[in-house]
Amino acid sequence: MNIAIVTGASSGMGREAVIQIGDRFGKKKIQEIWVIARRSDRLEELRSQVPVPLRILPLDLTRENSLDVLKRELKERAPRVKILINAAGYGSLGNVGDSGLFEETGMVRLNCEALCGVTHVVLPFMTDHGRILLLASSAGFLPQPGFAVYAATKAFVISFGRALNRELKPRDIVVTSVCPGPVKTEFFDREGMAGDFPFYKKLVMADPKKVVKKALRDSMMGKEFSVYGLGMKGFFLLSKLLPHGLLLQLEERMSDSGQSKSGNETHEAKENARLNEKSEMTEKHGVNEKTKINPKAEALE
Repeated sequence: MNIAIVTGASSGMGREAVIQIGDRFGKKKIQEIWVIARRSDRLEELRSQVPVPLRILPLDLTRENSLDVLKRELKERAPRVKILINAAGYGSLGNVGDSGLFEETGMVRLNCEALCGVTHVVLPFMTDHGRILLLASSAGFLPQPGFAVYAATKAFVISFGRALNRELKPRDIVVTSVCPGPVKTEFFDREGMAGDFPFYKKLVMADPKKVVKKALRDSMMGKEFSVYGLGMKGFFLLSKLLPHGLLLQLEERMSDSGQSKSGNETHEAKENARLNEKSEMTEKHGVNEKTKINPKAEALE
């Protein structure tokens, strides 16, 4: 039986990948999709959206016994894995030390350690000419102050993916590192991501459907990278051509400019709200400015 395995399948890019694999490959090429995530209820919801049978594996990949469960399932059923998509991961804004200890180390466990673990366990069951997609990020192109741990984990994924792609060439298994910029998913809704996200990154927020569609196409074409959007492609090129120190200085200036603009807009909005409230109170109580200055003015007139 030919299968696809998708981690992080309960939301975001992973969930979209399950839907698109089902629509694109149907039951002829992929007979079953194994979906992995912590939230079993969200995985169950996918059944009605995919024309391919799903095997639900509600696993927390940061726990070692989860890999044992996956390994046991693979040994018992001996499937032929055609596609592996490692999409599980999370991020947290803020300087190192601002978040809790386990929030920061957990990123490394899930984004790096679990990704390596799943790949290690699945590889013996992958067929020749298979495809592995690793969900990296454009954040991994260069260091990201204020996003340091997450960016470092994605730099690891990119490096790991490039090396693995070379190692698996004899089996004609292509490893594609998917490196989008910000994507409109639940990734930004979780606690720790609700901070001041740089305004210029909001301008290049991408549609997850388009990102996943391109990623699958690039993988089938044998590409080592899948970078969505002209903005991110330009950023990728700059990160190769220019010193990272120079790019970091430019990024800091853009962030400072965006925060200054945001601060001015916030101050202006608050001032307008104050004036509107003052006007409403004046109308409500029938009090005019003249009366406020001299309460006896009306009587004197």
